Amino acid sequence: MTVEREDCAGPAGRARHGNADWLTGARITAVLGVYYRPEGRAGAPEAVEFVLADDQSVLLTCASDRTLHVTPGNWPRLPDWCVPASQWHHAPPALLPPVPYGGAWTVVGTQEVRDDGGEVLQAVIRCEEGDFVVVAGDTMAIRFDPRP
Repeated sequence: MTVEREDCAGPAGRARHGNADWLTGARITAVLGVYYRPEGRAGAPEAVEFVLADDQSVLLTCASDRTLHVTPGNWPRLPDWCVPASQWHHAPPALLPPVPYGGAWTVVGTQEVRDDGGEVLQAVIRCEEGDFVVVAGDTMAIRFDPRP
């Protein structure tokens, strides 16, 4: 996954060193979409925020070129670009499962799908129970693929 500022520490106290496994071992306590309130949850989220057990978060946003950007989040605050803040809110995306017994998903690995220029188009966050798949495009898309 790509963190905007390579010199910053990644979530869960891990420094980002150019490989996609920096989230491995983190415990995800919530997955929330960032929605523009007038569209409600019927609209696609503008971003997806993974809230971690250590009071940190990871924010995945879609750029205008349909690439995926992964940065440290500001949970429980909304991203700075949510202006005016009263028009935005966090909410669970539709069709994601509830948090598993034990209160969190444990990340066992991550994977990125990149374009020919090396930009991230899709991120897969692998957990013991299944995979969160986040895809960039005109809007954000997220799904959960359970393990068989």
